[in-house]
Amino acid sequence: MPTIRLLIVDDHPVVRAGIRGMLTGQPDLEVVGEASDGAEAVRLAQRLQPDVILMDLRMPGMDGVAAIERIRKARPETHVLVLTTYDSDADILRAIEAGATGYLLKDAPRGELHRAIRAAARGEAVLAPPVAAKIMQKMRAPAEERLTARELEILMLVAEGKSNKEIAHHLHISQATVKSHLLHIYAKLGVSDRTAAVTEALRREYIRL
Repeated sequence: MPTIRLLIVDDHPVVRAGIRGMLTGQPDLEVVGEASDGAEAVRLAQRLQPDVILMDLRMPGMDGVAAIERIRKARPETHVLVLTTYDSDADILRAIEAGATGYLLKDAPRGELHRAIRAAARGEAVLAPPVAAKIMQKMRAPAEERLTARELEILMLVAEGKSNKEIAHHLHISQATVKSHLLHIYAKLGVSDRTAAVTEALRREYIRL
């Protein structure tokens, strides 16, 4: 049985130790390294060449989504399985669009994690049941009501209290583009201002604070 080489990426040492503990006793799963942020994950992915990376999303410095994009461009043969506590539409869409092979929540049972890792190593898409349900619900929504990944990203930044200028700087786009996205968001959510948009997005669980 070929060994699956794993890299664990999480900014909390206790979480990394817990994940490593969940993998003990599996002869085909070998943890070859750990990283505490996205930048370190990118470096170790190049050096250690793991088969599967277990990636948290929200970390200081380079976050998980940015790391996924860089790793997948540099090493498309390495598969990334997101392992996080966050299941908002924005997090899920951004991770999948960045190139994640799967999306699992940290409360997944040990056996589910083992199966997900083996499936990810084969290049198979893996989604936690709650995540799959969210995606199905989103896909069933009328096209004119669906928010794009970029619109969800902007909504998250609005919810964090950032101004249009700050959002434009963060996303490397113009303020005019931010305003255009916000108008589309208002129309899709049936609201007329930023506060109402955030409130409605939270109610629909498109985003989480």
